[in-house]
Amino acid sequence: MARMNRPAPVEVCYKNMRFLITHNPTNATLNTFIEDWPFDDGAPPPSKIVEDWLNLLKTKFCEDPGCCVAVHCVAGLGRAPVLVALALIESGMKYEDAIQFIRQKRRGAINSKQLTYLEKYRPKQRLRFKDPHNHKNKCCLM
Repeated sequence: MARMNRPAPVEVCYKNMRFLITHNPTNATLNTFIEDWPFDDGAPPPSKIVEDWLNLLKTKFCEDPGCCVAVHCVAGLGRAPVLVALALIESGMKYEDAIQFIRQKRRGAINSKQLTYLEKYRPKQRLRFKDPHNHKNKCCLM
């Protein structure tokens, strides 16, 4: 089997949120991932996954502002960056800025179908937090 060339994990920080975008976990690291929300490769996430993802982030970042949430997909270029983009948009960033912000660190992230989804996405500002300067150095793997 040919080895896929995968980009290195990258950290994306905005306000009191920190994300680690990475490719899929290995058998050795799978037990450190506490949630698993699969959806089709190259596709935007279903609304139930978006809802669960944003609820998890709201809880995590309220309980532990500045903690790091790792999110993965097979290559770390589509589904994981889209979920991070949704979080950035929900925290007040414009979708174009969220895409650019992620692509600065994750070149080639987010395909055209996912771009269209993010352009049409209407945030409810579910990730607006009061104290963006209270950071801690903990990490939560998703």
